[in-house]
Amino acid sequence: MSSGPEAGDPAPASTRRGRRPGPGDTRGRILAAAREAFAERGFDGTTVREVAGRAEVDPALVHHYFGSKQRLFVAAMQFPVGLDAIFPAIAAGPREQLGARIVQAFVTLWDRPDVQPTLLGIARSATTDPVAAEMFRGVLVDGPLRALGALLDVPDAQTRAALVGSQLIGLAMGRYVARLEPIASLPAGALARLVGPTLTRYLLGDLGDLATAHADAGPSP
Repeated sequence: MSSGPEAGDPAPASTRRGRRPGPGDTRGRILAAAREAFAERGFDGTTVREVAGRAEVDPALVHHYFGSKQRLFVAAMQFPVGLDAIFPAIAAGPREQLGARIVQAFVTLWDRPDVQPTLLGIARSATTDPVAAEMFRGVLVDGPLRALGALLDVPDAQTRAALVGSQLIGLAMGRYVARLEPIASLPAGALARLVGPTLTRYLLGDLGDLATAHADAGPSP
């Protein structure tokens, strides 16, 4: 598995948003081209030569700056916004509307033009590339949703976070990757009303005897 980005990799997204880098910023042009290519074609469908063509540079320059397609992917797919302030604000509202607030924030974030290419690149790649799958889990479950579970001080927080994450991953794949209608066209508020109650139950409701459920499942093959 590839390691994370090293020193010299892209600055935080606040310095990368807006127009594509100018002609003198070769590394920035490569990253912008890579984000577009990974968003459209995923990790397996994107080649270094294609990224170089989009950036109008020699493929050798891509290898010079990033070494490999895997390292290029990790650098290009750095999440462009901080999530630290989002989930405490979600947790602070009425508990019975918690799931709806999560869906609203999730869809609103995905719909942002500075965020969607990164998330699409990760989502399209997650089914075939283990690094992308780890990044997808990190964006949705391992960090923010588990932090939300800790804020709520609920039992079985890890299981609850995973259940919510599974719903959000399915929503993302249906709305943004498969473009499943009418989900792809519904406003964020409508999706929040439809999907939110399920997330609220996962986070706050009775999940039954999880210990018994694990025992009934038996050992993993």
